Amino acid sequence: MAGHSKWANTKHRKAAVDAKRAKVFARYIKQIEVSARAGGADTAGNPALDLAVQKAKKNSVPNDNIDRAIKRGAGLTGENIEYEEVTYEVRGPEGSALLVECLTDNRNRAASEVRVAVTRSGGTVADPGSVAYMFQRKGVVHLPKADMSEDDVLAAVLEAGAEDVLEHEESFEIRSEPQDLRDVVTALEAEGIEYDSDETEFVSDVAVDLELDSARKFLRLHDALEDLDDVQNVYTNADLSAEVLAALDDES
Repeated sequence: MAGHSKWANTKHRKAAVDAKRAKVFARYIKQIEVSARAGGADTAGNPALDLAVQKAKKNSVPNDNIDRAIKRGAGLTGENIEYEEVTYEVRGPEGSALLVECLTDNRNRAASEVRVAVTRSGGTVADPGSVAYMFQRKGVVHLPKADMSEDDVLAAVLEAGAEDVLEHEESFEIRSEPQDLRDVVTALEAEGIEYDSDETEFVSDVAVDLELDSARKFLRLHDALEDLDDVQNVYTNADLSAEVLAALDDES
């Protein structure tokens, strides 16, 4: 699990400094539009929208973009915005697995683009259920280490429903059941502990070790999927060790 955590942590740091900010913003905008369409434009009476707006602001999405997304989603601009959630299951090198979450206004386009990206990158689109069983949905919070120990973090969130605290090189990762995520975040805030992100994610307890050549192929596949406009999240059980990551960094 430690190796997989290194990849998860590296991916998280990479996302935090990703130059493709427009793509990152678009993902939050879609979430806001979907929440506004489902529950209206008033954040006070729409908890899902309030949460989506908070996440967008935490990730530096401009207020003007947020306001326009709320209006579009709620139908106040005359536009009819309808998105559908679709998940695709993909097999990568050495038996690695990926779950690809899409939010799209055209299921056929999303399916076609995912299939092309996977095929061109050496992966295989898997049958429904053949990959998903390896993953569980969990609430996941990432926070910087600062001067805290693993025990410090666990003490702050244990009673809030946290199941596990994973230690990485520069950060901690807290896992909980999805329904307990808000309580975990509230407990951190009550203790004055800053965190980088809080999301509901798919995680796997079984990691697949990738050698350097397979890691190159995996990253090509992963990045091709991440680049698609309809893709919201890509989850994987691939394990890239510190040595493999260092070798990849040297090549870039």
